[in-house]
Amino acid sequence: MTAPSPTVSARAAELRELLERYNYHYYILDEPLVPDAEYDRLLRELVELETRHPELLVPDSPTQRVGAAPAQAFTSVAHATPMLSLDNAFGDDEVTEFDRRIRTRLDTERTITYAAEPKLDGTAISLVYEQGLLVRAATRGDGTVGEDVTHNARTIRTIPLRMQGNGWPERLEVRGEVFMPKAGFEAMNVRAREAGEKTFVNPRNAAAGSLRQLDPAATAARPLDIFIYSMVDALGLGLTSQFESLQRLREWGFRVCPEGRQVAGPEGCLEFYQQMGEGRDDLPYDIDGVVYKVDELMLQRELGSVSRAPRWAIAHKFPAQEQLTTVEAVEWQVGRTGAVTPVARLDPVFVGGVTVSNATLHNIDELHRKDVRVGDTVIIRRAGDVIPEVVKVVKDRRPARTRRIKLPRKCPVCRSDVIRVEDEAVARCSGGLYCAAQRKEALRHFASRRAMDIEGLGTKLIDQLVDQELVDTPADLYRLTQGQLAELERMAEKSAANLIAAIEKSGETTLPRFLFALGIREVGEATAATLASHMGTLEAIASASIEQLQELPDVGPIVAAHVHAFFQQPHNQEVIAQLRDGGVQWPAIEVAQEAAEKPLAGLTIVITGTLDSMTRDEAKQRLQALGAKVTGSVSKKTSFLVCGADPGSKRQKAEAAEVKILDEKGLDQLLQGDIP
Repeated sequence: MTAPSPTVSARAAELRELLERYNYHYYILDEPLVPDAEYDRLLRELVELETRHPELLVPDSPTQRVGAAPAQAFTSVAHATPMLSLDNAFGDDEVTEFDRRIRTRLDTERTITYAAEPKLDGTAISLVYEQGLLVRAATRGDGTVGEDVTHNARTIRTIPLRMQGNGWPERLEVRGEVFMPKAGFEAMNVRAREAGEKTFVNPRNAAAGSLRQLDPAATAARPLDIFIYSMVDALGLGLTSQFESLQRLREWGFRVCPEGRQVAGPEGCLEFYQQMGEGRDDLPYDIDGVVYKVDELMLQRELGSVSRAPRWAIAHKFPAQEQLTTVEAVEWQVGRTGAVTPVARLDPVFVGGVTVSNATLHNIDELHRKDVRVGDTVIIRRAGDVIPEVVKVVKDRRPARTRRIKLPRKCPVCRSDVIRVEDEAVARCSGGLYCAAQRKEALRHFASRRAMDIEGLGTKLIDQLVDQELVDTPADLYRLTQGQLAELERMAEKSAANLIAAIEKSGETTLPRFLFALGIREVGEATAATLASHMGTLEAIASASIEQLQELPDVGPIVAAHVHAFFQQPHNQEVIAQLRDGGVQWPAIEVAQEAAEKPLAGLTIVITGTLDSMTRDEAKQRLQALGAKVTGSVSKKTSFLVCGADPGSKRQKAEAAEVKILDEKGLDQLLQGDIP
């Protein structure tokens, strides 16, 4: 046999080092550096090198290991029967070849029956029962030695502490997959973001990290679940098939995946694979493929195992939902509501069954939290029809001299100012009346019944007006002619005349309606009425400072910032002037007189959490009736924070700002007109 070249030997050494490092980060640190697909690719490359050059094989090669060594923080547990991993198949031909090898080794031409089941994307666990009671739970570890996680496993409600039914042996070892359902994973990450804590990359990583918490109470707080997929020595218990053993486990109180079934031959396997692939996104848990096991236990024993995997089973992987690629640029898109969103332009990569060249970065906070930069190597995830997203940056592949991405100061579409209000994750273009990206949405809102109430100006007609470049801003509506409208699809002379009449009629409006029609962020009908009644004129509102606006009832810092930013934009001022020149007008308003001094006048109060005695809206109305200003965010100007149950991050902000915090007794005192 020809000795491997120095280049081949060096590549094998490099692969071993890479795979061991990825193992350590995945299993020990719970911080995966690369997606599973990249790990699988490198492992297969090493297997091929060692197969061609057996002299390269060393005892500590990752190909001879199932996982990584157990963490020293847990007691080590030796597995009496090794917890082997499975070989992978990535194409239909590999499944057919697997079946051919089975029949050849068994020297039979008959159709083999397989037990087929989803391959859950979680973490493997061994459970030992004595006299029907759970006595030990252990992780896979390196397949021979794992970690004792019994105290944590006992917190998972779907793991029975005592077996049910009868007929079970004095000692039983079962194996299964601990996983985190999709809904629980999303909810946990939402809570982590709100608390400013680290989020998990995916449910598999979350399950592994949760099972290995040193404090069982922390594990108990995580939404973990389990499916049992095998029992050790089922043949010795008088059972004859894998599928039968799963039914027996169900009778004994174990949770077994309901999707599993018996199939005939490679055709049955591939049909099951297709069905699971089509329904994958509808499952409440993640799967990354399906598993085929020779169903007859006697045949499993006859087939045996190689060093790291059984010959009688194989995992048929789905197209990877995560892949590596590089960020070629970060661009900014403007949505129909003005949201300015960062988008990563990628070196195209095939992931989740499609070629992906763009991925969302959500908002500037998320971009900075993940620290995505141009030139970075990143993990891209695409699940089903979900928009591809950047999951994580592979920091050790970052090129030199990269720069942190900054939020643009000007809208990339209309050059209006980009505004990001404190405590809001989303930045927005402030050119609402002018920005082309927001044009159709702005016109729909402007013409809506509660705004300018232009009867007959619906969505489809607005689309035509914009697409044919007849209307750019709301002011252009008042320049339309009957002839222009009559030429549009599904418009005749009469309907065109009716619309012209409706547009002219809408010009006679009120200041609150007009303010609402402008589509200023956070300005609904009630706020528009407050602005009009207290400021009197559009000019007064447009020239007011943020501080002056905040003095009005129900106008907090966020609303004030949005109003002020809107009227500061020259494009918006120009459109408003054109609207008034086009005939839009309203009667003068008599400014409301200040109410008599009230006991809570001058106080700014924020309410958070769930109140027992009343709803938050009821509390808000009663406090406002006593003269208090009730806002939605905590600042140094906040007088009191009223906290109910589950207050969230506002309590932390209040403590940081040294704002006095009241419970419901303190709220009752305020409602009596007494200031604590």
